[in-house]
Amino acid sequence: MALNLKQELSSPGGLVKLLIKYNTILIFVLLVVFSAIISDVFFTSVNLSNLLKQVSGIGIISIGMLIVILTGGIDLSVGSMVALLAVTFAILVNSVILPVAIIATIVIGFALGSVAGYLVAFQKMAPFIATLALMTVARGLAFIYAKGSPITFNTAGGEFMSNFANNSFLGIPNIAIVFFLIVIIAMVVLRYNVFGRLIIAMGSNEDASRLSGIKVNKYKFLVYAISGSLAAVAAVIVASRTNLGSPNMGMAWELDAIAAVVIGGASLNGGKGTVINTLMGVLILGLIGNILNLLNVPSYPQQVVKGAIIIFAVLLQRFEGK
Repeated sequence: MALNLKQELSSPGGLVKLLIKYNTILIFVLLVVFSAIISDVFFTSVNLSNLLKQVSGIGIISIGMLIVILTGGIDLSVGSMVALLAVTFAILVNSVILPVAIIATIVIGFALGSVAGYLVAFQKMAPFIATLALMTVARGLAFIYAKGSPITFNTAGGEFMSNFANNSFLGIPNIAIVFFLIVIIAMVVLRYNVFGRLIIAMGSNEDASRLSGIKVNKYKFLVYAISGSLAAVAAVIVASRTNLGSPNMGMAWELDAIAAVVIGGASLNGGKGTVINTLMGVLILGLIGNILNLLNVPSYPQQVVKGAIIIFAVLLQRFEGK
């Protein structure tokens, strides 16, 4: 790697190309330095712990979004699915034993993702339309099942999950550990497993993949099912952190997940993107929110900053391709 860096630096315009290639890491480092300069509480354990807690839920669905985007698709339903699955988990945790509640929520998430996967893979529906429809249905069902109000945990299982979600291990929040474990698993699968290589190949050239014998429809179906399952995991930890399931949870999370993946350098056309860069994208979004909160800036300008960074990231992708 050191040799490659040396070669890149020695080539014409090498430094500029290097900065463009590693723009995600550069942005992340600059934000960390800027945060440390403007606030003396940034590097405190309390602030860093809160930052990790805040990004864990969105981070988990961002990994699912990356897997979908690698195939050239998109999943707009994940935010609403988090709401529906959080309400579902709250109902289940108050009705059955905890392991059953967790497993059932993840299975339901898999099933919901499978609906989108079926529509996209086998009914040839555009991913944007299929997941937009599922987004609307899921949010509506969340309000119906919750009757418009949050459902509070009121059992020992719910108390256990709340304690788990709000505590730490060796200074790292438990829910952040869950997020990092998912990141590691996704990295291994995408880099070393046949499944990962196939979905990247599909995103790069679907027709060629189909002609080479890859069961494209099967893998398209699976990536949406995986995205739904990860939305269920995010719903469980977010509901546990607040000790309730609310139909208002996950508002616009699908946009944050797409933003994190794009900032991480993934192409919306498919075939390009890495887990580590998506992790960087998630942390960058979290840092933006954290910085603005430390500066007592209202939440609305955060959306403007996120939009500007997305445009900047996409433009850098174009330069990188030249």
